[in-house]
Formats: sequence, structure tokens, C-alpha cells
Amino acid sequence: MSFAQTVVLAAFAGGTIFLGLPVAKLRGLSRSWQASLTTAAGGVILFLIYDVLSQAIEPVSQSLDATRAGDPPGKFLLYAAVLAGSIAAGLLSVTYVTGRMTERLRGPNPTPISLSPQHIALGTAMGLGLHNFSEGLAIGGSAAAGATSFATLLVIGFAMHNATEGFAIAAPMSQLGQGAGPSWPFLGLAGVVGGGPTFLGGMIGYTIASPLLSILFLGLAAGALVFVFNETMAVSRRFALPMTGGVALTIGFLAALGTDFLLTAAGA
Repeated sequence: MSFAQTVVLAAFAGGTIFLGLPVAKLRGLSRSWQASLTTAAGGVILFLIYDVLSQAIEPVSQSLDATRAGDPPGKFLLYAAVLAGSIAAGLLSVTYVTGRMTERLRGPNPTPISLSPQHIALGTAMGLGLHNFSEGLAIGGSAAAGATSFATLLVIGFAMHNATEGFAIAAPMSQLGQGAGPSWPFLGLAGVVGGGPTFLGGMIGYTIASPLLSILFLGLAAGALVFVFNETMAVSRRFALPMTGGVALTIGFLAALGTDFLLTAAGA
């Protein structure tokens, strides 16, 4: 597979994130539906945290096995340090940035305020963008190694995943009132932040094969998504509909998990 073909396929895999973004434009929803959409998005994010961490831990575990078999421990220690540091950096950096956003919104008013749905959406898009960069690395690396069939399966799988990720970005904004919803340029920005890194990762992965780089971005993504999940659940709790939220959280998580199983069965 050529470099140009790889870039086009990586762009397609990332571009499907836009399919879920129009959910943010839904209006006139009941309180129950608003709670369900928001919490279902949290379920998708919860699965993504699991998925991202499992991918990041795999090469670390492999290096640990090699160390136990007699290899020097340097590689394992490096991988473990990068994973731990990147998770911390992802979580703390997003916490810092959103904290500054909240301070600007609050101004001189000392009363604590919560993040707006738009800020949560951008935080989600940032976390997903870091995740999708690592997916682009996998696409580019497979294509460069000549595994064309596998690279194509990865593109199809990541494209399906990104469609659900677009829903995770958009769903919390469906609770905004009439006239207060996000603009199409804002949704376009969120889509570029979330899906664009797949394209960049595809280009870099085609020329550079680096498990360490993948661990770094997966760890950053995991940390950012942990923060986003916490904020999404805080929004969900404000609806005071625990059973509705619990059912929606379960549905969102199982839907994302089911999609992953289908892709695994297909060989992606």
C-alpha cells in the first residue's frame, strides 16, 4: 500500500467521527432523554478508557515477559515509566486547562460552577484525538510493513469506532436549550480535534515504527478520558434520575463493547 493510499484511508477512518456529531443539534428532548443521551455517552467513554489502557499495557506486559525471560530490564522500565507518566500528564493537563476555563467563566464570582457541555465536548474530543493518533500509527505501520489486508481491516474497524466516538462528543450538548446549542463551526472544530489525529498518525506511522510513541499517546488519551468520564457523570447526576442513568450507562458501554467484539471477530 502506497503512502498516498495510507493517508487517504487514515483520513477516512478519522472522518467518520463526524457522523455522530449531529446528535448535538437535537432539541425539545425530555429530561429523561437528555439524561439517557449524556450517560450513554459516558458508557462509550468508559469502554474507551478500558480499550485504550489495554492497548497501552500490552507492549509493557510483553517487555516485562522478556525481562522475566532474561532480557535486561531497561526496556520494561522505560515503557512502564512512559505509560505512568503519560497517564498522569493526560489527566492533569486536561484538569489544568479546564480549570482555567472555569475560572474565566466564573470571573470575580466566588461561587463554584461546573464545566459547560461545550467544554466537556472539547475535552472529550481532545482525549479521543490522542487515542485516534495512536490508531493512525497502527494503520500507517501496518501499511508500511506490507500488511495491506490487515491495514484495511484496521481502517474499517477504526471508522466504525469513530462513529460512536462522535456520539460521545455530541450527546452531552443535546441538553442545551433552544438557541443555546453548539454551532456547526464548533461541531466541525470538535470533529477535527477528535478525528484529525488519525490522519496525522497514519502519515507518521508509515514512516516511523515506534511502540514507545504509541504508548505515550495512548497513555495521554487514557488520562484525558478519565477526566472527561468524571465530568460527564457529574452532568448526568444533576438530572437526578439514577435508574435511567444506570440503564443508559450500561447500554452505552455494552454497545461500544459489542462493536469491538464484532471487529475482533472480523479480524480487525
